[in-house]
Amino acid sequence: MNSTLDVLKNIYKPYKITFLKKVVILNTTSGDFVVKRKEEKDIKELYQYLESRSFTHFPSLKDDARSDYNVFEYIPSVSMPIEQKAYDLINVLSNLHNSTTYYKSVTEDEFKIIFDNIKSNIDYLDNYYEEFYEKVKKEEYMTPSNYLIMRNISKIFAALEFCSSELDAWYGMVKEDLKKRVCLIHNNLNLDHFIKNEKEYLISWEKARIDTPIIDLVNLYQNEYFNVHFGVLFDKYLEKVHLSEDEKKLFFLLISLPKKTELNETEFKNCEKARKDLDYIFITEELVRPYYAVQ
Repeated sequence: MNSTLDVLKNIYKPYKITFLKKVVILNTTSGDFVVKRKEEKDIKELYQYLESRSFTHFPSLKDDARSDYNVFEYIPSVSMPIEQKAYDLINVLSNLHNSTTYYKSVTEDEFKIIFDNIKSNIDYLDNYYEEFYEKVKKEEYMTPSNYLIMRNISKIFAALEFCSSELDAWYGMVKEDLKKRVCLIHNNLNLDHFIKNEKEYLISWEKARIDTPIIDLVNLYQNEYFNVHFGVLFDKYLEKVHLSEDEKKLFFLLISLPKKTELNETEFKNCEKARKDLDYIFITEELVRPYYAVQ
């Protein structure tokens, strides 16, 4: 980045340069800017599309003249409680999905491919934990991490059974559909990619694509389930975006898939990993249960 940075330094004449993990922040007398490497996604074209849909919750692209880097305006973030930040994010996400929604024609194969991919994942996890169970039950003295999983392995198999049953039910609902609701999804959602100032901004759009809105909800849940009460956020989303029954079923199914717990580090870290993955199952079950109880 040195040659590009030298050019940008001559243009913007920063008095301070901050190197972060994936960006460089330039503080100048004429404003602050973020320098970020270009990826395959054409951000300028994406922004033009979003503006055409009356969605403007993104930082301005100030300079895209170079082939390797973009320069964006720098948006300082206002400090706020994490729950409020998540609530504001879900409002912006609802706006994004509503603004860009349309229905595209699909073949029967499209839903079958989704079904097969999820079924393969369920079968893989089922086999993984079956082998884990058979191996560990023969141990005379279990490690604490193995013991922790063995004490709760019935919850893992119950989650997989739920996912398998829901997958069959979901496929029965959509297998004859010839249209599918899609929209522009951010595809990289977490609270770090949301900034609140005078207005709200989503940043890091490099993975954005047209797909089902469920992917954004799953990503946000899996990244933030431990930090916020997602049930409140999901209900708020449903107030603004009407999800069909098959879309809600797909969401609950995907978030209910257990994690693959691999114990290949120190025993302390193994216990930490096992506890986190089990907590994911318990927290997800608490989220999903009320929606099925109503039914």
